[in-house]
Amino acid sequence: MANHVSAKKRSRQNVKRAKINGANRSQIRTFVKKVELALAAGNVQEAQDALKAAQPALQKGVSKGLMHKRTASRKMSRLAARVKSSQTATA
Repeated sequence: MANHVSAKKRSRQNVKRAKINGANRSQIRTFVKKVELALAAGNVQEAQDALKAAQPALQKGVSKGLMHKRTASRKMSRLAARVKSSQTATA
């Protein structure tokens, strides 16, 4: 346990930030999962809409420091490629 006042405060802040970061990370995972579920169901329009919602969420995660910018870019790129390939497969 921390002895200094500042260390105790940092400990409280760390717990608080961990809850917030965990909730934000979970929200991002949910957005990505919605795209994947729509693709698995073969619903191209729903996948496109979910992708449009997921991209800003991923970018927001980068700006908040939840993930590295290249990780978010890679996820967005792969999701967009899968949505595009499902579009051409159904067309």
